Amino acid sequence: MIDFRYHLVSIVAIFLALAVGIVLGTNLLQDPAIKTANEMTSQLTRANEDLRGRLETMQAREQDHQEFVTTLTPQLVAESLAGEQVLIVEAPGAGTTYREATEQVLVQAGAEVTGRLLLLDKFFDPKSAGVLDGLVNQLKPAEMAFADTATVHDKAATLLAATLMTTDQTLAGTPNETLAAVVDGLQTGGFIDIDGDALNRATLSVLYAPDAPYEGDNAESQAAAFTSVAGALDAAGKGAVVTGAAATSAAPGGAITALRDDSEIVKRVSSVDSADMPEGQVVIVYALREQMNGGAGQYGTGAGAAAFQPVPPTPAPSPSSTESGS
Repeated sequence: MIDFRYHLVSIVAIFLALAVGIVLGTNLLQDPAIKTANEMTSQLTRANEDLRGRLETMQAREQDHQEFVTTLTPQLVAESLAGEQVLIVEAPGAGTTYREATEQVLVQAGAEVTGRLLLLDKFFDPKSAGVLDGLVNQLKPAEMAFADTATVHDKAATLLAATLMTTDQTLAGTPNETLAAVVDGLQTGGFIDIDGDALNRATLSVLYAPDAPYEGDNAESQAAAFTSVAGALDAAGKGAVVTGAAATSAAPGGAITALRDDSEIVKRVSSVDSADMPEGQVVIVYALREQMNGGAGQYGTGAGAAAFQPVPPTPAPSPSSTESGS
């Protein structure tokens, strides 16, 4: 019969064996394990330092690159938009950093910025569509007719465009007295706002997309509303360009993506998804110039861009070169 002493001796033997195994295992593995860990730590440290050095080099090169382009910008855009009036339009969530830089480039190109139109959240809210529709019908001239298929935002965009845009150079830079109540009415209704004084008529427009893609149940209708505004401003003036950053506005759900996916609007309205780059701000000017000449294109680095910039126009031959070649 196995007694208590046998059990006790067995248990002590088991724990003694475990203790001996732990001691032996620790002594055998300690040095190799520590050595391996130290080597891995050294490798990771060196790799991290190498990556940090590369990043700093790339950042320095990018800074030099941006300074170089910024310095050359006045020459690159000189007189490209001489005498033109440009309306700036901002969707909710559009950034201000590159918008301010682009405004400066537009001025360097010879254009005058007539003002900023801010499209507010309420303009895109489906719950406010009925109120917007009623306000548009109340404010529009009696002779203005909308297509049977026009959405609420198509109608509102058409009315705004008729108020703020023109193709007549003699009217550019002057207020539209016949539709003076339109901006006031939509502003009072909380659908739009303006930066500064009442807006004068422009010949061209630049629309800034939100810095984040549209999301949620209303994403598609919001993107369509923004596209409607771009199309209407383009039709009522000499051209329109939608701009933003490739990582956001040209991503799935982005406003530029919605424009490029619209088979009809994309034929008329241009887009530039590199507004956050100095060279992209130059491309905006080139895209506006192309619009004035009756063309349109999708430019930048994001999905759907056909090229980084429009094909530069071929300069007309000078009289001297014509004579020498004849």
